[in-house]
Amino acid sequence: MQTHLRGRDVITLDEWSKEEIDTLLDVAFQLKRERALGIRHPILRDRVLAMLFFFSSTRTRASFEAGMAQLGGHAQFIESKTTQIAHGDTAKEIGEILGRYNDGIAIRQVDWSSGNAYIREVAEHSRVPVLNMQCDVYHPHQALADLMTIIEKLGDPRGKTATISWAYAASYQKPISVPQSLVTLLPRFGMNVRLVHPPEFKLMPEIMELAQENARRAHVGFEVMDGFDQGIQDTNIIYAKSWGALLTTEDEDEGAQIIDRYKDWIADEARLKLAADDAIYMHPLPADRGVEVADAVIDGPQSAVYDQAENRLHGQKAVMALTMS
Repeated sequence: MQTHLRGRDVITLDEWSKEEIDTLLDVAFQLKRERALGIRHPILRDRVLAMLFFFSSTRTRASFEAGMAQLGGHAQFIESKTTQIAHGDTAKEIGEILGRYNDGIAIRQVDWSSGNAYIREVAEHSRVPVLNMQCDVYHPHQALADLMTIIEKLGDPRGKTATISWAYAASYQKPISVPQSLVTLLPRFGMNVRLVHPPEFKLMPEIMELAQENARRAHVGFEVMDGFDQGIQDTNIIYAKSWGALLTTEDEDEGAQIIDRYKDWIADEARLKLAADDAIYMHPLPADRGVEVADAVIDGPQSAVYDQAENRLHGQKAVMALTMS
């Protein structure tokens, strides 16, 4: 149990030691048990979290707001388009000013090639912890919730195999932050990772290098595959979601054309049968039903998507309690 986390930023879990992440998990499970038992935990009474959104959200906004309320504090919703942020407030000014008004700053900014840089600039000028609610590079709170869910569903994660796969969805070039956070985190907890995607959907080179290094240090496997069926064979976790071909092209139209080449990359019942008998299906939501995943899979007994969504609340409460108290 680490006890020195007050004031720490959470921009990526890659910057936290395994022992520190273990502490996040311990506190998250404790807070989840206490909520199930009706035990109140107003750890952050009178504390205020500024939540700055550059992009819309359902689970992220709802879970952070609910979490702050359950911890006895208040979440301040700020939308960039309806404030002076859209007319000149700089990242430095946001860090300086919101850091003086509030006890923490949470930001969702997923603009490709600038979101993470913006969050880091705010953090540089903030006197309070800055929490990444998703950027173009990382989604740490989703990855934390996913790890919680894997432990709940499968027990000790060591030796388990997780398939992090691209899947087809026609909506738009979605961020690559979810798979990037997972491929670097899961090997640190003893899991074999298969990254599965068509050739145009690569992740950032520095992320791949870190994932390989983390797997080497943990003495687990890290494989990159381009066949959906091969990647799912005998796996314990099917984490299949869409992301954009952003390292291939930043043009939306060209990206859409590339995505449309792979309409058969759907997590359906036939593919689920290729996995281990006790395999779970995971997705951070929202999913493109009937396109990205079959209804029978996402609504079936092996689906963990609602437990994932719930664990966003408990994991984030642990982060806030430990960094903002």
